[in-house]
Amino acid sequence: MLAAVLVQPSAAAAFAQNEGQITATASQTYVLGPGDVVEVDVLGRGDFKTRTRIRSDGTIVLPFIGVVRAASLSAQELSNQIAAALRSGGIFADPIVSVEIVSYASQYVTVLGAVTSPGLVPVDRAYRVSEILARVGGKRQGGAEYVVLRPTEGAEQKLMIEQLATGGPEQDPIVPPGAKLFIPEAEQFFIYGQVNTPGAYPLMSEMTLRQALARGGGLSLTGTQRRIKLFRGKEQVRVTDLDMTVQPGDVIQVGERLF
Repeated sequence: MLAAVLVQPSAAAAFAQNEGQITATASQTYVLGPGDVVEVDVLGRGDFKTRTRIRSDGTIVLPFIGVVRAASLSAQELSNQIAAALRSGGIFADPIVSVEIVSYASQYVTVLGAVTSPGLVPVDRAYRVSEILARVGGKRQGGAEYVVLRPTEGAEQKLMIEQLATGGPEQDPIVPPGAKLFIPEAEQFFIYGQVNTPGAYPLMSEMTLRQALARGGGLSLTGTQRRIKLFRGKEQVRVTDLDMTVQPGDVIQVGERLF
């Protein structure tokens, strides 16, 4: 008859929360869950070696000791518990047990929106926002300049993508398992008339009218800065200079100069 070995979940956090723990290995930081595949081995005992998927109830079945709870443990914790069960059952006197995570499936981050490859990203250690974005190919064209991090617990954060690379750890926080990352489509402005490439364009942070004209390919041969009109909603805004800030949805009309 198979004996059931029930292991209490570890209270240790699955993912590091400070800079010194970031370099910890996957086996030290990853918390096992249903769907993960592990390989369990006892040194010198080829008849024990088992590769198995953790079942929906969080358990695995091993030779000699039967049902073992694996969910909510790290690989090292599971190894220790299996060794203790083998010793207490009188099966092996001093077993050296190793647990290797073959496939990660239970811990993941959801990435959505304007990224190259949206979807579920398995996480086997502590990842920062920039690392997760790199794994999905980064922001695609037309995406906003910021990413929204929404953890399972706590308030969501709006993070500027540029600062993920140039800022400190506070600007590029760790993404906890189960969190969601979302990059919305960039807000747009519209420019038409006497510019070289009229159309709709993503609005950059603090974009000026001068920058918007450049984004539209600059003035055409017949265009003039003196005949620029700016429409914001249903109202026309007086253009005082080219350093005015463009707002989402603004429509810029460049008129033709008089010869």
